[in-house]
Amino acid sequence: MADKNTNGRTPRKPGKPVEIPPNTSRSNAVTTDETYGALRDDNRVVMRHSIALNLDSFIPATEAFAPRPVRDYPALRPATSPFFSVVIPNFNGQRHLAGLFAALDKQTFTDFEVLFADDASSDGSVDFVEANFPTTRVLTNRHNLGFVANINAACDAALGRVIVLLNNDTEPESDWLAELAQVICQHPDAAIVASKLLLYDQRTKIHTTGDLLGRDGIPRNRGVWEEDRGQFDSQTEIFGGCGGAMAVRKDVWQALGGFDDDFWMYLEDVDFAFRAQLAGWKAVFAPTARVYHKLSSSGGDDLSSFYVGRNTLWTIAKNMPTSLLLRHLPAIVKAQAEIAIDALRHGQGSAARARLRGQLAGLAGLPAQLRKRRTIQRQRMLEDAELERRLA
Repeated sequence: MADKNTNGRTPRKPGKPVEIPPNTSRSNAVTTDETYGALRDDNRVVMRHSIALNLDSFIPATEAFAPRPVRDYPALRPATSPFFSVVIPNFNGQRHLAGLFAALDKQTFTDFEVLFADDASSDGSVDFVEANFPTTRVLTNRHNLGFVANINAACDAALGRVIVLLNNDTEPESDWLAELAQVICQHPDAAIVASKLLLYDQRTKIHTTGDLLGRDGIPRNRGVWEEDRGQFDSQTEIFGGCGGAMAVRKDVWQALGGFDDDFWMYLEDVDFAFRAQLAGWKAVFAPTARVYHKLSSSGGDDLSSFYVGRNTLWTIAKNMPTSLLLRHLPAIVKAQAEIAIDALRHGQGSAARARLRGQLAGLAGLPAQLRKRRTIQRQRMLEDAELERRLA
């Protein structure tokens, strides 16, 4: 059997130690070794043969040969990073794009780039943007990655100091970015700045003025369906922002790893906000940064019901500190049980069945989320008491 330390080769018989001639203290003893010397000579033969072959195949240039002229190129201009990178995820949303880009062209704050992240659309969205908005950076996926993975890939390419996520079915007011920039500068301890989202076809009705998270683990849109009378404008601190129109510091985005790809869609923004809170950052609301949203025009009830049912459980399992999880476990279990009972009671409805399937999928996926939990909880900076104060 061959020696284990010789990789199957017959071990070399021990010979005499290599003798180093006097006055050659700088010489490498290895190069004087008999075996190495033989290998070196063999290599010289190979190199000579290679050179000879190259000489045989060498063809001198003819008199008609004209060398390529020397060209001078202008010096590279230094690239400056924009303040904002507006990231627009898109999947077959061409019907919304004319209004969206027209609104972006009217922004009074102009230090921003636009990244159009297309997730393998088939409706001509990419051709439309390239033909009509040539300054936009277009990123296209050959295959559909899913909403969350598409956003993550686009944000990796963003050059701005602040990432602004904007749904393709929205239209911001002309001073939207200017108002976001002002709030960001006023709150250096905030990682997230949420816009005021209003319904596109009922422009005085609120979609959200920022996300809340209850102690029962249920996320809520603050002010949803209420008439906007400014009732939420004085309170700036919130739990998180809706990913449909939300600004995030890029350094925090990178430190937290962006959205969780496993979420696919829905509540990825709540999960990100929870992780940002645990890392010691705040989220604030910019009441004068107004955006109009064509609600539910790019997602179906069954889809949202399934992913909300699943991702709610995952958000709790990953992020809720142990002391708060135990303290509020009765409320958490009660909230999930009520959702399941309501789904069973309305079992003939497809959305109800999808919500129940989502809960079951959430339970099945808990082991993977609990593995993430260990890292998140080990790195958190926020005290439990302060986090509980920020919960609704």
